[in-house]
Amino acid sequence: MRGKLAIVAAGGTGGHMFPAQALSDALIGRGWRVVLATDERGAFYADKFPAEERLALSAATAKAGDPIGMIKAGIAVTQGVLQARQAFARLNPSVVVGFGGYPALPALLAALLEKRPTVIHEQNAVLGRVNRFLAPYVSEVACAFPTLQMAKPSVKARAHVVGSPVRPEIRDLAEVAYLPPEVQLRILVTGGSQGARLLSELAPEAIAKLPEEMRGRMKVFQQARAESMEHARKIYRNAMVDCEVAPFFRDMAGRLRQSHIVIGRAGSSTCCELAVAGRPSILVPLKIAADDHQRFNAKLLEEAGGAAVCLEDELTVDALAGALNALLKSPERLARMAKGARSVAVPDAAEHLADLVERTAR
Repeated sequence: MRGKLAIVAAGGTGGHMFPAQALSDALIGRGWRVVLATDERGAFYADKFPAEERLALSAATAKAGDPIGMIKAGIAVTQGVLQARQAFARLNPSVVVGFGGYPALPALLAALLEKRPTVIHEQNAVLGRVNRFLAPYVSEVACAFPTLQMAKPSVKARAHVVGSPVRPEIRDLAEVAYLPPEVQLRILVTGGSQGARLLSELAPEAIAKLPEEMRGRMKVFQQARAESMEHARKIYRNAMVDCEVAPFFRDMAGRLRQSHIVIGRAGSSTCCELAVAGRPSILVPLKIAADDHQRFNAKLLEEAGGAAVCLEDELTVDALAGALNALLKSPERLARMAKGARSVAVPDAAEHLADLVERTAR
């Protein structure tokens, strides 16, 4: 007999797609089949997604106060719902699981219209717009953080705090001890899909300001926007810093495993992966993030002692260089931060979410 089928619907960013992939791996390990519903952006992250099929459903978003854009978005979502219902008639999913983002909306709406079991998972500490709209109507609500800002009391009361599913290779880092730096100093710089330019350009300048003795022992792994890569490499070369600069690291787990400290944004996947890996970090929440959700994400790690948080308005080359210098000179403090980060980790979040999905499915 073929296993039950889950439709996994996720928006086209790593923050949505990586948890969706981790859940899919867990479900397939239990004998389930998985079909992915996403958009073109999601396809970039789906090269290793274990789905037997990918549904491209029409969807769009619009800014408030743009009536023409809202009409167009409504038409696109309606088309996506019709496409989803046609696919459901063929596939007969036992459950539809949404991870937020507007590309997930048509699949969830279609499932609600057909009274199919539904689960949504919110990766951020603030309930996103699509999940906020769907939460009162779906069968179950799961979330990554114990806080769930912007959620109605009735939604908070029934939300299951399961953590954020991480990919198996990240989950394996939960068993790897953090070793503070002794000789070589290894730094990982990530940018995130939005607001990446700031860190792409500012981090190399800050690292170049560190003491020469420190730079001579340093290895930097940096994600950078394509247009910023050569500039970053030039700064590192002039500063005599060994570096690896790329627009995207497929083996993020390998880079994370080697790193003594991480500089990055405070997206949900970043924060949860840092916690599972137990890595100290300097986090710069994206100022324009919807509902300031990255600041709330970072707060969990900051309060646990696992991260230093610097707001964009306070971020300068000198400020970042000073923070890095202070941390890298104190292996004992880095070790405490690693312990603090790991104290809020939920390594088995994918299994917890898979349990909820199985209980909900028909």
